[in-house]
Amino acid sequence: MSAATIGALRWPVLTAVPIALAAGLGWLAPAPPARADAAAHTGPPAARAVPASPLTAYIANDGSGTVTPIATATDSAGPPITVGNFPWAIAMTPDGRTAYVVNEGSGTVTPIATATNTARAPVTVGKDPIAIAITPDGSTAYVASLISDTVTPIMTATNTAGAKGS
Repeated sequence: MSAATIGALRWPVLTAVPIALAAGLGWLAPAPPARADAAAHTGPPAARAVPASPLTAYIANDGSGTVTPIATATDSAGPPITVGNFPWAIAMTPDGRTAYVVNEGSGTVTPIATATNTARAPVTVGKDPIAIAITPDGSTAYVASLISDTVTPIMTATNTAGAKGS
């Protein structure tokens, strides 16, 4: 690969970084599925294709303790969803049904049902949680806390916190 090609590839990436940072912290979630299982369709791949779902972007508003859902098809913001103090990070279950919002100032994680954009009861995870990751099967969310240097698992089926580990 020539230096000119490498430079051309680098520029779009560098210009996208400020845009991503300016947009805030967020996550995209597919709209709830319209049908139970696209795999049930038979025929060639084109016949099995399912139309793309509209997406919702979830943006953490750390100053107001809310998350704003944005319908990406229309670029319109929905009503802010109250979560906790200083929402910082968001992770989505693989099925797109629940967004988990880390509330750094509250020491909690707030699950949001994406079908209705409704916050559920917050899960207490400890002081200064700052990051979250969800297992590929969606069964567990792991929350990292800065001050206590611990990781707290949340069982997503029940939205309950397990024992903290380091």
